[in-house]
Amino acid sequence: MTETLTRPELRRLGDSDLHIAPMVFGGAVFGWTCDEAMSHRLLDAFTDRGFNCVDTADLYSFWLPGNKGGESETILGNWIAKGNRDKIVLATKCGSPRTPGGGGLSKAHILKTVEDSLKRLKTDRIDLYQAHRDDLVTQPEEILGAYDQLIREGKVRYVGASNFLSPRLKQMLDFAEANGLPKFQTLQPNYNLYDRSEFEWGYEGSLEEICHERGVSVISYFSLASGFLTGKYRTEDDLAKNRARGGDVEKYLNPRGFRILAALDRAAARTGGTPAQVALAWAMAQRTVAAPITSATSMAQLEDLFGAAELVLDAEILADLDKASGNPSVN
Repeated sequence: MTETLTRPELRRLGDSDLHIAPMVFGGAVFGWTCDEAMSHRLLDAFTDRGFNCVDTADLYSFWLPGNKGGESETILGNWIAKGNRDKIVLATKCGSPRTPGGGGLSKAHILKTVEDSLKRLKTDRIDLYQAHRDDLVTQPEEILGAYDQLIREGKVRYVGASNFLSPRLKQMLDFAEANGLPKFQTLQPNYNLYDRSEFEWGYEGSLEEICHERGVSVISYFSLASGFLTGKYRTEDDLAKNRARGGDVEKYLNPRGFRILAALDRAAARTGGTPAQVALAWAMAQRTVAAPITSATSMAQLEDLFGAAELVLDAEILADLDKASGNPSVN
């Protein structure tokens, strides 16, 4: 008898008609730590289980020697070309100053880079086109005007922002509303159990408050804090296990980080989940988060991640996690 797997419940992005499962596959690994064959296997398994959003960017993965950027979109595009376009909500990004050849959010740059992305992705439309980094030199009218043109041309359906600070996000939302231009439906911040300050706390009008009040859905990246929240890195010696990640994780090896790991261990013991599943389930339970972004480079890793969407954290567990990871300025 074939086992019937529970498919995840979909969540609406902003006030758009895009609905996604509560976990997004991060495509930065395509063409970096994951070759094309494995990338396609993972995408098949991801969508077979009812997950439906894949996030990439025009610059992934330029940092690998021999790459020039666009490798991730190309690998994803080759999978899309196999008849998979309608299986996913396709999200990509443009405008990072790290993009080879230049970045920014000028109208000319946006209109050029979208064509390059569409070609690599082998599709005629991008569901969610995100500004990868803010461009303070370019005014809202020009940025949103370019997006408006792309939406009217049918090349983009909706737009989002990534790495915007709260004053600028509010300015862009206000300008869009006042001038009938496309609204950012999503925000992609660095947000996880450890990294909460930039998104949740600070001065009045935090990103979290703005997203909640203005109906902007959050798609968080670094959802496992570069692997720290999996519990695999607990000592300096553990960092040597993964040279690619070790340097990113070292900053978390401190009393607050250890408190968070202990809380994850307690939650894992109570729920039967893994620390990674608990960390992702915590993100999914936050009021503005539509879905955390996470990646896998093997089928075993992906299978473990699937469990996060089925894990229910009760109020006591959530309170324990919040206490362990609370605002370091008041703890």
